[in-house]
Amino acid sequence: MANFIDSVDSRTQLAGTNRLEVLLFNLGRDSLTGRDETFGVNVFKVREVMRIPEITRAPDMPDSIEGMVSLRGNMIPIINLPKFCGIKSDEEPNILIVTEYNKHVQGFLVHSVDNIVRLAWEDVKAPPEMLTQQLGGLVTAVTELPDKRILMILDVEMVLAKTSRFDEAEALFEGIEELHRDDITVLFADDSAVARDQIIRTLKRVGAKYVEATNGAEAWHKLSELADRAEATGHKTSDYIQAILTDVEMPEMDGYVLTKHIKEDPRLADIPVIMHSSLSADANQELGRGVGADAYVAKFQPSELAAKLKEILLSQSE
Repeated sequence: MANFIDSVDSRTQLAGTNRLEVLLFNLGRDSLTGRDETFGVNVFKVREVMRIPEITRAPDMPDSIEGMVSLRGNMIPIINLPKFCGIKSDEEPNILIVTEYNKHVQGFLVHSVDNIVRLAWEDVKAPPEMLTQQLGGLVTAVTELPDKRILMILDVEMVLAKTSRFDEAEALFEGIEELHRDDITVLFADDSAVARDQIIRTLKRVGAKYVEATNGAEAWHKLSELADRAEATGHKTSDYIQAILTDVEMPEMDGYVLTKHIKEDPRLADIPVIMHSSLSADANQELGRGVGADAYVAKFQPSELAAKLKEILLSQSE
């Protein structure tokens, strides 16, 4: 089963094409609703797929964490995804998806894996409000597959944040210095509610104002409007926005395409773009630089984000 995703490394050509590849899986038939939903995760976050090895149970763990597994000498936490998502099934999960993102490695227990599908981000939409409320914000995007199934892309960053509770730690924000300037506004785009909350907390600590967008298409629309307004009034767009912060994976338009659009528009090209992503491997950073990103910062590292913002903003004023 590990060979299931052996070709992931050859898929880096997707950057800048507004496409992604998703590993499909399901969490069992919900005994309450009778439905067997299809979920997905970006293949760039998947290390391997395997049968479940022996799990070492540990005390005082959150209910959805089954324990730890030794994988090539490293102990990784194992999260029971059906249990975490509140899906009550008569069957036990029997597949382990090993994931790596946000500089963390963890395993997800699921009932089965299907295949890998290639999607266009413009066909992937934000979930309807009813679905968001039903699953507590765990689904960041939805789309219809060719066989008419509805695919729900999980916010695996939220899963990690809620099971490890690192998003709540005030210590993450210690040492962040205020810029002591009232002329800084940052536009940021991210489809994860957990990530947006942490970005806002970081920007408030820095003392920057902000414009918020939930995906690349919305961010591009807001930037285009600002550029039009600046042009009409004889200003530069950088008079209104001093930095842009973008996630990579977002419905409708991803961060690679957003960055490419920004750097190709002479009205926006001088505004620094920081990619802020859970896809923090060297290959992903190289892809970001390839479309013109000025910096790349891993998610859920508020002090690193604040330091990079300060560095970029100070270099602009020199």
